[in-house]
Amino acid sequence: MTAERRGPDWLDLQAEGDPHPRRFDAPDTLRGYLLKVERLSPEAAALLLERGEVGPPHARRGYRLERLRR
Repeated sequence: MTAERRGPDWLDLQAEGDPHPRRFDAPDTLRGYLLKVERLSPEAAALLLERGEVGPPHARRGYRLERLRR
């Protein structure tokens, strides 16, 4: 029996008002982007990663996360 090689489970981030999703290869990569580029609070980033979506009053605009399995 051979072990099947798998790639990452991709994370697509859709931000309100942005027609193009951003794709990330790991939760840590996404978290860094949310904190530095989108300037979300650590609490808002954690909510997004846990629930798959976050918006006001936790964030300035709505964000939705879709997990893509390979």
